[in-house]
Amino acid sequence: MTAHPEELVRARTEGRVAVVTLNRPDQMNAISGALADQLTAKLRAVARDSDTWVVVLTAAGERAFCVGADLKERRMFSLEDFHRNRTSMRSMFGALRELPQPSIASTFGFALGGGFELALSCDLTVAAADTVFGLPEARVGLIPAGGATQLLTRAAGPRVAKQMIFTGRRLDARRAKEIGLVAEVVERAGLAEATMALANGICASSPVAVREAKGAIDAALGAPLGDGLELENDAWRRTVQSDDRGEGIAAFNEKREPRWRNR
Repeated sequence: MTAHPEELVRARTEGRVAVVTLNRPDQMNAISGALADQLTAKLRAVARDSDTWVVVLTAAGERAFCVGADLKERRMFSLEDFHRNRTSMRSMFGALRELPQPSIASTFGFALGGGFELALSCDLTVAAADTVFGLPEARVGLIPAGGATQLLTRAAGPRVAKQMIFTGRRLDARRAKEIGLVAEVVERAGLAEATMALANGICASSPVAVREAKGAIDAALGAPLGDGLELENDAWRRTVQSDDRGEGIAAFNEKREPRWRNR
């Protein structure tokens, strides 16, 4: 039985970390239109929350982080329905990529199609050793259009992206780490703990500095080096004027932990 729409995505906070959970385990967290809209709304709310410094995206259940678009829902779609659903999907992926806070995907089991693209849309991924990544869209007459043609190419190179997209070939977690797609691979039982350890490690840094660094990195992707360096300099100017800069240097000299003000 499919979860009620209000329960398709859950969000909670652990300290400075927002944990956003896909909650459709009976359907292997397949992305229906309702789930996409719910996730968009949750992410946009988190983006506005100054008390949230890091966002973790995870999922309920045991079998899959997310198997991508809900093809059962789509089987009766008209062309107009596909275009309407496309708007929801683009909004969802855009809301994730545009988070000002750093984001971490915490993956397990199957992370296929749009599920893999959710992970690619995050800044970092912690993967359980049993995670299987893949992009099977071409096998059903579509292309991965949640960002994979661009994000996977930037992260792993065009040849890896083409092979995965053209053939639907899957990638295990350890190989994904070898080619830079995954930050850490851990045993399934330790996934939540390892993900929160990384999130809290980020929270030990100034949230102002982390946001500015993320913005500079993302804005400069594909830009000439000179343009990227100017973006970096602009981010530095905003960071050096922050209260956190003064607090960070004071804490270092006073040999204590900084008390970040996030401003």
